[in-house]
Amino acid sequence: MTCCANPSLGVTESVCPECLATIPAERIAEGDTVYLRKTCREHGTTKTPIWRGLSSYRLWGEAPRAYSRPPVAATPVARGCPQDCGLCPDHRQQGCCVLLEVTSRCDLACPVCYASATRQGTDASLGEIEGLLDTLMESGGRVHVQLSGGEPTVRDDLPDIVALVRSRGFDFVQLNSNGVRLAKDTAFVAELAKAGLDCVFLQFDGVDDDVHRRLRGAKLMRLKTLAIDHCAKAGIGVVLTPTLVPGVNVDAIGAIVDFAVARVPAVRAVHFQPVSYFGRCLAAPDDALRITLPEVMQALIAHSGRTIRITDFRPGSAENPYCSFSGRFVVDEAGRLTAAAEAPASCCGAPEPSPKAACCGSTRPSAEVARERRYVAGQWTRHDRDAPSVAGLESFDSFLAGRELTLGLSGMAFQDAWTLDLDRLRQCHIHVVAPDRRVIPFCAYNLTSRDGKPLYRAATSALEAAG
Repeated sequence: MTCCANPSLGVTESVCPECLATIPAERIAEGDTVYLRKTCREHGTTKTPIWRGLSSYRLWGEAPRAYSRPPVAATPVARGCPQDCGLCPDHRQQGCCVLLEVTSRCDLACPVCYASATRQGTDASLGEIEGLLDTLMESGGRVHVQLSGGEPTVRDDLPDIVALVRSRGFDFVQLNSNGVRLAKDTAFVAELAKAGLDCVFLQFDGVDDDVHRRLRGAKLMRLKTLAIDHCAKAGIGVVLTPTLVPGVNVDAIGAIVDFAVARVPAVRAVHFQPVSYFGRCLAAPDDALRITLPEVMQALIAHSGRTIRITDFRPGSAENPYCSFSGRFVVDEAGRLTAAAEAPASCCGAPEPSPKAACCGSTRPSAEVARERRYVAGQWTRHDRDAPSVAGLESFDSFLAGRELTLGLSGMAFQDAWTLDLDRLRQCHIHVVAPDRRVIPFCAYNLTSRDGKPLYRAATSALEAAG
């Protein structure tokens, strides 16, 4: 075909899905769809849809690109992105949220699992966790810490870990959880709240057990609802986190939003994640098994009865604009959603944070990263419980005090070996602190080849894989 039939939207680099070698790539438009096309000399050409909707692609492309290199580059550039993560000097963004995996064990065996977690595995010791927290403070300051796994709640000492994170000076602590133990153990939830847990990112793929069986291998709807109720009683904010898989639960987007609206302010937000094909997933990723961010936004707009518009969503202010969307919406008495006014510039604007709010000298966050941290903490945390305020959030708390009936709607498109765009990866602000203390962008850390070979995450042992 001619270049006119497939207009180029820019060149970049990616990896080969077969061998994970770094190769040239190009973004091209075919009709209303943007594809990433790349060729490996050994394994041939792949072409994968990354954005369906040219108008919104151009709109998102107008967002400013705010680069801010991490204050500490722990690994040198040797083989080039994405082979030198740690972070290397070529990375263009400081961290906002960093995952700390406290266990590789899980009490489920989900057919879809980015970490390929099983019921067998290992726990990080408290000493190891202390070391990882030291690394984070030295390299990024007071990032948002996401306790992850595996399933963190399999650890009885999880409240001690939350308290440890708080004691090391981190202002926002989030738990990534399937909710099973949160539903069954109210005393455990109360201990987490007392220790200082701000928010639970709750795996939540639909409102009926058929969806949960297909994606998680178990009937979980009753437990998910109980987990939300118990977090609400303890004053812990809940963010519903659906993994969207075409043919399984994309048609449930509206029902998930309705479920969330009925449980505001206990549910603070819904954070949609189109399925990415790494770890343990359902099938090979042909085009029909891809859903892109603009399709999620259009589904939200259609479900709202057009009270929501595309301009009510914005790209991320710190990450590459094509990585995400977010919006905050007021819930009225009839359950309708309308765009909320933006928070005052003093708490969510662009000015550099004051020295009082600085992390630790050279690790002060950039204005964009600081704003993103405040936005996340402000929407995802409950404001009706007695909890320490995040630095710089005092005016934001006041702003939200009369507006508890707000719901955040957002989405994040994690990249896999087919969709990886190194321009996006270099601007990633969601990182994982690895057991060897390297800080690695989330998409690079979880990246696997077509046959399951990982780029960074330790390969699962044959014993764990069999579990």
